[in-house]
Amino acid sequence: MSQSLAYFRGQIVPIEQANVNVMTHALHYGTAVFEGIRGNWSDSEEKMFVYRMREHYIRLLQGCRMLMMDIGKTADELCDITENLIKDCGYKQDLYIRPLAYKSEELIANLKLQDLSSDFTLIMVPFGAYLESDGALNCCTSSWRRVDDTIIPPRVKISGHYVNSILAKTEATLAGFDEAVMLTPDGFVSEGSGENLFMINDGILVIPPVSDNNLTGITRDSAITIAKEDLGMEVLERRIRRSELYFADEVFLTGTAAHIQAVGRLDSRNIADGETGEYTLAINEIYQKAIRGENPKYRGWCTEVSVN
Repeated sequence: MSQSLAYFRGQIVPIEQANVNVMTHALHYGTAVFEGIRGNWSDSEEKMFVYRMREHYIRLLQGCRMLMMDIGKTADELCDITENLIKDCGYKQDLYIRPLAYKSEELIANLKLQDLSSDFTLIMVPFGAYLESDGALNCCTSSWRRVDDTIIPPRVKISGHYVNSILAKTEATLAGFDEAVMLTPDGFVSEGSGENLFMINDGILVIPPVSDNNLTGITRDSAITIAKEDLGMEVLERRIRRSELYFADEVFLTGTAAHIQAVGRLDSRNIADGETGEYTLAINEIYQKAIRGENPKYRGWCTEVSVN
């Protein structure tokens, strides 16, 4: 029997009891940092495989440092809290795990980060596909430019700056597209609204540099590792012009929620034949096994949690 629980103010409580006051600073100003972590259920092993959990919490704590938050927990302690909540919830299906560190001070009309209290909460929900598409994605280039590092650092998941992604995603879906590709303020390719972007030409994997305002993605790192070590691909990190994507052999997006998704069309133009390319298929096949502990080489990427 599964139940909806939350880690809230230092203890595990029913989800309906995990509430904050309307005066909470993070609610008014977006002064919070979050992560998205996948828990992938294995029927054959009767275990939850939590994918690269510690790396997610290291990035969360980097975001806390950016927003001057001290939540009093190490990455290892946060991993322990997550394992305990998974066991108590009892879900035996794929999960989306959402940790949130936030400015918990019940105070408004204060634009300073210092001297404000902080807290940590954790929830998890059953979760399937993030992008609603049976095949390669149909994308558009957003009119909204990706927020620059000199405005709000995009390399960590600060809640406030996700309005930038939400505007892009909303624009794309209202126009009938699956996802948006965002450009930097000076017009180079950055990433999707919630995913890192990859381009393949002549068997070479090309990625925008993190300095082009994209997240230091953990699935991004996984795809790079698989491409290099399993497929022997050369990986080139450089700036990408928008028009290059139209003539690419393959384009795909990666993210914890999205996994690995091919882009088949961009701005009403097919990418190659408009289908998922061979390299994308190969990377995704290895990745899908890795996230469920089915690839011995990458089993160390997963934290195994037994659920009664």
